[in-house]
Amino acid sequence: MRVRIIFVVKNKGGYVPFYHQSLLAQLAESLLAGNRNFSSESEYSFSGLKGQTKVSKNGLHFYSSRATLVFSSHNPALIDFFLQNLFERGEFEVGTLQLVPESVERELPPLFRDELKCVCISPIVAVDPISNDFYAKKFITPDSDTFSDFLYESTMIRMEKSGRYTADQIASFYKFQVVPDKAYLQRIKEGEKKFARIYPIVENGNRYEVRGYTFPFALYSAPEVQQFVFECGLGYFTQKGFGMIDMTNADLTRRTEPYVLEKQAVSMNGYGKQNLNGH
Repeated sequence: MRVRIIFVVKNKGGYVPFYHQSLLAQLAESLLAGNRNFSSESEYSFSGLKGQTKVSKNGLHFYSSRATLVFSSHNPALIDFFLQNLFERGEFEVGTLQLVPESVERELPPLFRDELKCVCISPIVAVDPISNDFYAKKFITPDSDTFSDFLYESTMIRMEKSGRYTADQIASFYKFQVVPDKAYLQRIKEGEKKFARIYPIVENGNRYEVRGYTFPFALYSAPEVQQFVFECGLGYFTQKGFGMIDMTNADLTRRTEPYVLEKQAVSMNGYGKQNLNGH
């Protein structure tokens, strides 16, 4: 299940770092920490904050009255627990941006078939630096079998860990291929822009560097696999803000419905203000 959380922006002009998912990851971890069923191994993913922004040397300045965050998991109970604690906590800061949760919408799920055309909402990390330091920062051509093989391996490992699929089901999910939009990659190359960058990661107190990829692609796989990556993200470190995907040309006005969270009317300042500024 995927939900869109709408926040009121209290200080128009406030800014967040260009890549602020690490700050949002801190928020998610703190909100889920109160329930032992939702450990760091829980499968969820989230986007960056979206709104009307302008770029400066400090980052992204928000000039809209609202900002939106997509949060997703295959576990509805995890989403409810996250939302409940978010609304109880009330106002908090990401960078210098002051946000107050206002409402929630549920995204209507797409129809999963053999092909899912995707765009990256956040960069995809194809290689785990803990188990494969050599390939962690190395550029891998997205249209190569190696790239698809790494993503297939990570997806099967995560699906198995989720406990939602039998060994026979996992074995049946052998069809898996990521096919990038070659026209997009060519335009990026001609414009001398980048779709793959190095990002820092802190895992269990250790600092790593990984390469994250952002480009449109088609995923050919079983519908169950498509649903898993749509809800839980693709690749590694989804809990740290990597690997969230969406459908190409998604109709944002027709794909949601109001999401009613029980006890949502609790005090918006139950935990006081929290500052997420990276310190």
